[in-house]
Amino acid sequence: MKYTLISLFFIIITICSYSQNIPSVIIKDLHGNNVNSRNIINNDGNPVLLSFWATWCRPCIQELTAFDYEYIDWQEEFNLKIVAVSIDDTRSTNRVGPFVNGRGWEFDFYLDANHDFKRAMNVGNVPHTFLLDAKGNILWQHTSYTAGDEQKVYQELTKLKNKQ
Repeated sequence: MKYTLISLFFIIITICSYSQNIPSVIIKDLHGNNVNSRNIINNDGNPVLLSFWATWCRPCIQELTAFDYEYIDWQEEFNLKIVAVSIDDTRSTNRVGPFVNGRGWEFDFYLDANHDFKRAMNVGNVPHTFLLDAKGNILWQHTSYTAGDEQKVYQELTKLKNKQ
């Protein structure tokens, strides 16, 4: 009986994790305005690639640079929106805007200096990337970055497009 209950618990947790919605947490845009994390997704039926990163994280910068290289094509083919959430702390958040502008990245950027959104999304290490549908359901996630990981993102986007 005990093992049946434990097994049932893990099955429920697994099912819930695959249909998890993005949590409602207050984060900031680069201008210091409060934004509800649920408002960063599209409401027009298009997917969102959500990336947690930091200015001090070299793999994060490599990943966002790779995403930037593919972004125009992904927008055209999948109507994808990329949202990057910096987990830099309050002492370094003032560097995020100039850092982003200096690289010319065209994504939407937000700040999570208190790590509330990071904790709510169960992010341990960065980079940590999620693919969300237009309703905020988590369809896929990936941690760390290795050159070529953007091809995995492309494959997941293609799967999503073929389901529609």
